Amino acid sequence: MQKRIIRQKIALLVTLLAASFVAAAQFGSSAQVEMKGSEGTSLVGHVKSSFDHPWAMTFLPDGHSLVTEKAGTLWLLDADQQKRFTVSNVPDVTARGQGGLGDVIVHPEFATNNTIYISYIERDPKDDAFSGAVIERATLNITNSAASLSNREIIWRQSPKVTGNGHYSHRMVFSPDGYLFITSGERQKFTPAQNMAMNLGKIVRLNADGSVPKDNPFYGNGSVTAQIWTLGHRNPLGIDFDEQGNLWSHEMGPRHGDELNIIERGRNYGYPMVSQGDHYSGVKIPNHEDYPVFKSPELAWVPAISPAGFIIYKGDLFSDWAGNGFIGGLSSKALVRVAFNKDDDGKWNVTEAERYEWGKRVREVEQDSMGNIYVLEDKEGGRLIKLQHSH
Repeated sequence: MQKRIIRQKIALLVTLLAASFVAAAQFGSSAQVEMKGSEGTSLVGHVKSSFDHPWAMTFLPDGHSLVTEKAGTLWLLDADQQKRFTVSNVPDVTARGQGGLGDVIVHPEFATNNTIYISYIERDPKDDAFSGAVIERATLNITNSAASLSNREIIWRQSPKVTGNGHYSHRMVFSPDGYLFITSGERQKFTPAQNMAMNLGKIVRLNADGSVPKDNPFYGNGSVTAQIWTLGHRNPLGIDFDEQGNLWSHEMGPRHGDELNIIERGRNYGYPMVSQGDHYSGVKIPNHEDYPVFKSPELAWVPAISPAGFIIYKGDLFSDWAGNGFIGGLSSKALVRVAFNKDDDGKWNVTEAERYEWGKRVREVEQDSMGNIYVLEDKEGGRLIKLQHSH
């Protein structure tokens, strides 16, 4: 009897140790991550959850959050950012290349209408080699035991669908005055970025219901053209407003030459005619400075950082970061902080202030209503990490 009790205790101990090793493998032995800054500082990150190829995140007013996984899962997290439910009745997706389930944001009046917006890749039913990003708005329903979407409605499509599985972009943000802005990549086809009959390679501006505002710069020139706010973009994977109401977007350049742009009504940002980088084939591309008709970036990176995810910090928790931008870096495996300043003549001076590294690709950056900053790592096992200062 005593030997059996001892064996049972040993078996229980082994089980507990195995569970602890699994947790350590998933979150790190201390559930903390040290992020070393390029300026001699460092941050500590607290691991909250992990995911399979996470892509985007947004916070609900009550502190819960939503996280998308590229293969098609939408997670509801609790106020401590632990997984609570998978959301049902999410669009079906077939993840290929860079495409799958994408961005998720909430309506500015979510507290009263429970409306969210979600982007994903839609294949052509006649030939699924052709695809394009679409935006749905839906009602998010949460009970004590489940979460689901209802009243789903497609309000926007990339047009036309083309072959290939890259450069969808499909990031979204609401302006302070309630307009929906969407980044639309040029799908690795180059010329669509300058083709006004397509909404590829553009940033588009819509009303919250998907209709086109009559004060858009090209309104009246056809349904697709009317959506366009700016053109000449490659693969913009981050977009946000600063507290002064200026719209900013970053985009992946070709071979180097990633950009951070202030987005101004009706402007042409030049791709593929100009870029601060070169084609992957090695063919040179003229710089923006050579053709001043095109809007130049306020900051460019050579070599590339491969930017993905973007916030301009508006909280009080990290007061020394107020107004700074935070950009996830994929190939650079970093969180990149940028500072925005204007000189006496009103000209922007945007600089990289610091870069924090911990050896992981960063897919997404988000901020909650309390001013906390979170990052989502890329790929399988990508972790959700809450930042804190470390002095």
